Amino acid sequence: MLKIKSLNKQLERSFRKNWWRPALSNYKGETMNYAMLAERIAIIHANFAQFGVKPGDKIAICGRNQANWGVAFLAAMTYGAVPVPLLHDFNPANIVDLINHAEARAFFVDEAIWDKLDHSKLPDSLLGSLNLANFRVLGSIIPDLAAERSRIISEFHTKYASGLRPEDLDYYKDRPDDLALINYTSGTSGFSKGVMIPYRALIANIEFAANEAEPQMDYTSDMVAMLPSAHMYGLMFEFLFEMCIGAHTHFLTKTPSPKVIMTAFQEIHPATIISVPLIIEKVYKNQIKPMIRRLRFFYDIPFVGSLLRRSVRKRVKAAFGGSFEEVILGGAAVNPEVEKFFHKMSFPFTVGYGMTECAPIITYSHWNRSKVGSSGKAVAGCKIRIDSKDPEKIPGEIQVKGPNVFLGYYRNEEATAAAFTEDGWFRTGDMGIIKKGYLYLKGRLKCMILSANGQNIYPEELEAVINSVQYVVESLVVEEKGGLTAIVYPDYVTAAIDGIEAEELEGKLLSCIPEINEQLPNYAHIRKIEFLKEDFERTPKRSIKRYLYLKNE
Repeated sequence: MLKIKSLNKQLERSFRKNWWRPALSNYKGETMNYAMLAERIAIIHANFAQFGVKPGDKIAICGRNQANWGVAFLAAMTYGAVPVPLLHDFNPANIVDLINHAEARAFFVDEAIWDKLDHSKLPDSLLGSLNLANFRVLGSIIPDLAAERSRIISEFHTKYASGLRPEDLDYYKDRPDDLALINYTSGTSGFSKGVMIPYRALIANIEFAANEAEPQMDYTSDMVAMLPSAHMYGLMFEFLFEMCIGAHTHFLTKTPSPKVIMTAFQEIHPATIISVPLIIEKVYKNQIKPMIRRLRFFYDIPFVGSLLRRSVRKRVKAAFGGSFEEVILGGAAVNPEVEKFFHKMSFPFTVGYGMTECAPIITYSHWNRSKVGSSGKAVAGCKIRIDSKDPEKIPGEIQVKGPNVFLGYYRNEEATAAAFTEDGWFRTGDMGIIKKGYLYLKGRLKCMILSANGQNIYPEELEAVINSVQYVVESLVVEEKGGLTAIVYPDYVTAAIDGIEAEELEGKLLSCIPEINEQLPNYAHIRKIEFLKEDFERTPKRSIKRYLYLKNE
């Protein structure tokens, strides 16, 4: 069982123990072992020391998933500085604002992103900006920074003429409540907040991964990093945990389309798959559901149906690489139809629940103990409660307490105060119920709609029903003049391939309103459907920006 007192010292032990083993790879590109990783980190440390970067200083990082993203992050953290990972999908003005807000002292960035920034608005605190691809200087307030860096690198190689050795490592010793990193939320409500994550929260999540979720993983394991590394879900479970146990992380480095992801799974054979529901939903919608429709009659015959489900399970598991213990889904709600199907065929997947503010995990259950519709039980050391008179039947706000909870929002005392109850519990803003220890999510508190007769309507539940309709990519339910309107983005492309024109498709979907309403309580019936010709506006995390679609009364 893994127990960690200092995260950076755990990284130091892992690097020493796995010195010649592979650490980070760019998919179909460079691989560096732990020795190479440690050397690159040591050179950055030498640069930090020379140019006056101190423990506690903020180091911004913004770029696509790649091995050098991991180098920059680990270099900042093991030095005692505070990494500030920024999603590369943030717009340029937002990136500049966040670098200013974070008071960053150094900035590691993709050159393509750098070229789009207004450099005149970067903060005076910023000593220099470096290209993530090769750590070349892009800009600096320090004269001749590039020449100075070359001199430092030359001196480093002279000092370690025989190469850096495991015993040369001496990383910053962190304490539990020290600030480890600042992670800016992607802002479905239109603005970002800097979540201050302490080391104890990172340690709690890594111990959870090692002892509960992924105990089968070790230095022989491979992981495919397809989620954004600047998002806590990907950062924690596709990268940081792996570095602590000597595993091998493969960064996709390109847009993680289902085709790219499935090809990578076939080649890398990951030990665990960390994903958002979208991936497994697309596999179901595009590959499995058409087959089920063709063989519907046979699925209803007990023995034959069982054989078919076993065959589908085998094929899907092989498509995901065949070597994984389970698929862990998080970051969004799972389509109920998809979840029920995969549970019925005993596919090894589970749904967890977390938030950036909890670094991120809150609830989880192993796939063979999970329940349909539930996000699992509170993880070890974490407590959850429901702010409701009857937590088993009446939804209330989910509140959390434990070592995984954040310190507050950076330079935002008002938001920090609002995030906690008077007795110190973190207010998630999510609604749910708890039955026999299992958490069932109902939706966001701020998204809840109060019907004319006083019933609480959770639009996410209605959207799940609408999204299961054929040719619906995604939907959003909003209140309009006392009724409910569904805004739908149809799959015009697939429909066209099937010979259905746009106007005919919209007519077919409108005719589905009675079928949809049959699955909903009377007070939550959809009154009308509006269609989008293009996809919803989304956050970098791919969540819909709901505030843009609210109807003004």
